Parts: sequence; C-alpha cells; structure tokens
Amino acid sequence: MDSQLLYRVGSKDIEKVRKLLTVCFREDLLYRTLIPDENTRGKLLPELMECDVEEALQNCEIFADSPEINGALIVSDESEPYDPLKYYMQEMQSLLKTDRYIIREDPTLKTLNNFIKGKDYLNESWADQLNQTARIHIIYLAVNPKMHHKGIADLLMHETLSYAKEHKMMVSLETHNPDNVAMYRHYGFKTYGILERELGLKQYCMIKEA
Repeated sequence: MDSQLLYRVGSKDIEKVRKLLTVCFREDLLYRTLIPDENTRGKLLPELMECDVEEALQNCEIFADSPEINGALIVSDESEPYDPLKYYMQEMQSLLKTDRYIIREDPTLKTLNNFIKGKDYLNESWADQLNQTARIHIIYLAVNPKMHHKGIADLLMHETLSYAKEHKMMVSLETHNPDNVAMYRHYGFKTYGILERELGLKQYCMIKEA
C-alpha cells in the first residue's frame, strides 16, 4: 500500500507507536480478557506492543497521520509477495519473545494459558476462507484518546479505502469490541461472520468488498 498523505512509519518511530498502541489498547476488551490482572497488563502490554510493532515493520506497513503519530494504522497487503520461510522464522522469534515476557510478568502461567487458548483472536486465520489475495488486512487502527474527533481516524481509513478501491482490493479486519462494529459499517464494511472462541469473547470479522 502507498499513500501520498500519510506518514510512513520507520524504525526510528517504534517508541512512539508502542506508546500509542499501549494507551489505546490497555482497556481494550481483548487484552482485558487475555490479561485480566490490571497490574500485569500495565507491565506486559508495552512489551507486547513493542514486539508487534517490530514485527509489523518487517512484514507489514505502518502509516500515521504525521511524524507526531497521534494516530496509526498497521496493514498487511496480502497481494505483496513474501518468503514463507523467512516469515515463519520471524513469527517464531516473535512468539518466543512474547512468551518470555508473559512468563516473566506472570510466573503463575495463567496469562500464558490465556494467550494459548486465545491465539486465534490474535491472528487473521478466519480470513483464509475468503480466498482473496487482492486484499488489505487492517491489523491495528489506533488514535490517541486525547486526539479523538479531530478527523484522524477518517484520514487513516479513507486513505486505505481509496487505495483499495483504486487497486480493486478487498479490505478485511476484525474487532472484539461490539461498539466498533457500527463505526466500521459507517466506512462501508459488512459483518462476514461472528466467531466465539474458547475464552468466550466474540470476534467480529468484517470485510469491504473490492
């Protein structure tokens, strides 16, 4: 994906994006389910988000509203070629790193067990059944709560959807917050399916057709 309006995030911006994602997702329903203890979540989430950002810089694309990064969008362009072996090795390295953080912050292994049970909440495996390689998957959409209602989410979403429309690509995403469903419908998404996995949390799988 390309954009002339959005700021392309690089390795020098990792700390800013980590802080943004931590602020935006600390009270998110998914992470409250995976890490129910507030103190553990406060210590663990910044480490997990840093891992996610580092992995995204290798395998995905990160865009922001500006170099200040008041809002960010992490997307995976499924039409881009990739090396399966390299991708698998990066995934394994990231998994080992995150498991190490989880065990360190919660030696009881309760949090690790939640992550094992909820692993499918953290990936886009549901989208495999779409059989659509001309597709952009939105992994994270985050806007600093202090900057809400300033058009940042609109900027990030409209740029993504305009690119997808121009290149005749489907856009997919998932959310675990039912309050977000109406927002995504506003952008033209429809609910493809609702999955309820082992932890009892609902995953709303949404698509916008090419």
